[in-house]
Amino acid sequence: MTLTDLAARIREGLAGRSFDGSLKFDCGEEGVIVLADSTATTEDREADCTIRLSRDNLVKLLGGELNPMTGVMLGKLKVSGDMGVALGLGRLLAR
Repeated sequence: MTLTDLAARIREGLAGRSFDGSLKFDCGEEGVIVLADSTATTEDREADCTIRLSRDNLVKLLGGELNPMTGVMLGKLKVSGDMGVALGLGRLLAR
């Protein structure tokens, strides 16, 4: 699954929901996904919070196979910036 596919999946999941702030999933050389204004794009820009992780771990995170807190503790996710934004995403993803 490409980052473009993942961004489309995130956009579908955000439909009808609000997300305050901006968040960037930074997958290194593979690219980024930025969530802002209740949408997701692969265009790089500044964000309130950045989560650095591999594309594979992003797929697992979005699929519910990787717990965010466990990912941070195991070093699979690195979070910088506004932690409140990251927590807001966690509540949004929890269904």
